[in-house]
Amino acid sequence: MHRSSIRQSVSRVKRFSEVVAAAIVWLAASGTAHAADLEEATSLYRTGQYDEAAKQAAEAVGRGAATENWYALKIQSEMTRGKYSEAGASLNEATRRFPASLTLFLLGREVRRFNPQTEGEEAANNLIERIVINAPQRYGTLEGQLALGRFFLRRGADPKKVLDRFYDPLMKKEPEFADPFFAAAELALDKQDYALAAETLRQAPKHAAEDPRFHYLRALAFAQDDRAASTKALAEALKINPRYVDALLLKADDQIDAEQYADAAKTLDQALEVNPQEPRGWAYRAVLAHLRNDAEGETRARKSALAPWAGNPEVDTLIGRKLSEKYRFAEGAAALKQAVALDPSYLPAKVQLSQTLLRLGDEAEGWKLVEEIVAKDAYNVVAFNLTTLRDRLAQFRTIEEDGIVLRMDPREAELYGARVLDLLKRAKTELSAKYGVAPPNPIIVEIFPRKQEFAVRTFGLPGADGLLGVCFGRVVTANSPASQGEHPSNGESVLWHELCHVVTLTKTHNKMPRWLSEGISVYEEGLKDPAWGSAMTPRLRSMLVGDELTPLSRLSSAFLAPKTAQHVQFAYFESAMAVEFLVQKAGLPALNGLLEDLGAGKNLDDVLPTRTKMTLEQLDKEFAQFARGKAATAAPEATWEEIDLPDDADSAAVTAWLETRPKSFRGWQRLATRLVAERKWPEAKAALLKFQALFPDYVGPENAYIMLAAVHKHSADAAAEHAVLEELAQRDGDAIPAYQRLMELDEAAGDWAGVARNANRFLAVNPLVPEPYRRLARAAERLDRRDEAITSYRALATLDDTDPAEVHFRLAKLLHQAGKRDEARREVLKSLEEAPRFLESHRLLLELVDADAVKPPPGPASAPTPRPSR
Repeated sequence: MHRSSIRQSVSRVKRFSEVVAAAIVWLAASGTAHAADLEEATSLYRTGQYDEAAKQAAEAVGRGAATENWYALKIQSEMTRGKYSEAGASLNEATRRFPASLTLFLLGREVRRFNPQTEGEEAANNLIERIVINAPQRYGTLEGQLALGRFFLRRGADPKKVLDRFYDPLMKKEPEFADPFFAAAELALDKQDYALAAETLRQAPKHAAEDPRFHYLRALAFAQDDRAASTKALAEALKINPRYVDALLLKADDQIDAEQYADAAKTLDQALEVNPQEPRGWAYRAVLAHLRNDAEGETRARKSALAPWAGNPEVDTLIGRKLSEKYRFAEGAAALKQAVALDPSYLPAKVQLSQTLLRLGDEAEGWKLVEEIVAKDAYNVVAFNLTTLRDRLAQFRTIEEDGIVLRMDPREAELYGARVLDLLKRAKTELSAKYGVAPPNPIIVEIFPRKQEFAVRTFGLPGADGLLGVCFGRVVTANSPASQGEHPSNGESVLWHELCHVVTLTKTHNKMPRWLSEGISVYEEGLKDPAWGSAMTPRLRSMLVGDELTPLSRLSSAFLAPKTAQHVQFAYFESAMAVEFLVQKAGLPALNGLLEDLGAGKNLDDVLPTRTKMTLEQLDKEFAQFARGKAATAAPEATWEEIDLPDDADSAAVTAWLETRPKSFRGWQRLATRLVAERKWPEAKAALLKFQALFPDYVGPENAYIMLAAVHKHSADAAAEHAVLEELAQRDGDAIPAYQRLMELDEAAGDWAGVARNANRFLAVNPLVPEPYRRLARAAERLDRRDEAITSYRALATLDDTDPAEVHFRLAKLLHQAGKRDEARREVLKSLEEAPRFLESHRLLLELVDADAVKPPPGPASAPTPRPSR
């Protein structure tokens, strides 16, 4: 399981800020014909009519009417079209006429990078600095103050001071002037503070929505946490300007994330039609070539990307970022190191490289880079978060065994670290054998008790609600039950899922589509324990039989921009079903062969037909039939009408409603619920049995099993209650209330094996509460599982203070039986500290003292030494 990381290059925002916003400014209404002409030409640029805008600017320059803004428009139009030499000539002419123009100076930096022969920046920089220091009043206009803010940021000024001194005052003083809002949002994006960027844009004037830049910046701000909103904003930007290169590149970025590679190539064609030399367009083409295992194509595309400016670090940063997002971390790190080598001061490359190295498990170099970034830019949110997390990780306990490095909060490690390690070792052994691959060494697993810590370690930023675990290859991060609130999910199934990712990513060298990776992991969960599998629900069933089923050949797109959390669940559910379909059709050897093909760099669309003996069209068709068949057999007799009754309708009203709809799932569910609430137990039992028969796999809210158990409990039918709860426990891996009641029933019946079984089920979900340890300890004692009893009592001693003297006494007794007298003595003394008159603890202490007094006899063998009398 994973969420796509930051989807845009920070430098893309910075470049847009320095070039476009500095060049295309809002004009104060002067009422002159020249101002109207410039506004019209600017509008042409804004809507993608770049050649027309450049033509009008050239005409204005030719007739001698040009202001610095006319020149800026001409230069930017030429740059956007990739006419770098023409833009260089225009810049030289413009700066000779307007040497003090901050707008031209800010624009000139980008132009000079793509024109090595153009007059140098140093002279322009020195001149501008002298003017700023000696005559700052020259920049007293709104546009001038905005340009000064950008200038000082370029000079390395404190970003907060720039906000306080320039951008914030402009936004307050001139709330209808949109550019300061854009500039502040761009600065927030540059520091990877996406929430601040979104909030700043929300406050922008209404007419800002007429500018595609507004929607583009919103798309970037939402990209991290709200993909649907990001996609919508991007569409709005392209609606205003279909030739908007930055927006087209972001669209291609999204399409690559969704594995829509053919569509991404077409979108890149559109961007490169506007600017055939656009470095980022060629960098994305290099990424696509890499993903289709075209090394020569990748080299050519990268060469084309660097052709206009050989020292451009953004090219390899973009390539490295996208490869890392595709889990090609080693290749991504190599590209990012090239970017850093080109420009060691380029922080976006270092930020991405630090995260990539940490995901590779190369922690020494990764943390070192994070320190460098913070020293250079204290406002970088990702780097700041990571340094805070590093200090927290230093407090974790590390447990190493059998090639697994497990890091946990010390208290949680004490409670259930051994359980986690045992599960990880079993998963590693079983799954590695099944898929025929040697796992990486070591596998690093980090479990976080705080949701925000998990999010920062995983993505560099807070958030990540809904995710329980993420695997990057040999590094796994997971949320502990402590971070999940009152209703945690089964942590053991999560870790099994993530270890499966470790194995399959190793086998494919991280070259597998999202749906196949997730599908195999969910599929293996269900094989290990049916209660861990994804259960069919009415909503999932309706999505399968409706028009929301995604074809197998395009399944990864289901993860890109899900409409709701339910659609995310459906993507996982459908992916697991697709893997089950492939195994049934072609067998496990074919699935293993498919993974081997992917590891060799082959394209999935090419190898699926080879391994399954079916075309992609056949696969899509037969998978759709398979999925819908699953949905049909889940509840073959049920109908799915909505209930058109008031929520408080009584059982009589629901019964009458059911007379014309005798197989309604929702009707029988409502009737059973009402009858239980009305305490009409015989009628409730009959209704529940019909409800259960309609949809036996349903274990969601208000399921038949939990209500039937309540009916049997009221009837004092412990055997029937136990049977129905056991059936639920076998179907639902998170059913803590069922496990809890089963432990009570088993203990009352003296079924200690059952107590132990259900205590362990409980602990798989929540190992942070005392009850399952208490019951497991008692059961283990009676089953003569001394080590398990010791472990349980140790946990109970940490968690429960209701009777600490008894807990320490029992633990001491077990440790004494195990021959661990020193530990036993410590525990019995703790017991007596809590209850000084606890007679059994005094007797045990005396027994321990007597045992210590017994000296081993001399010689290799002799009769036992008599116990000394007291």
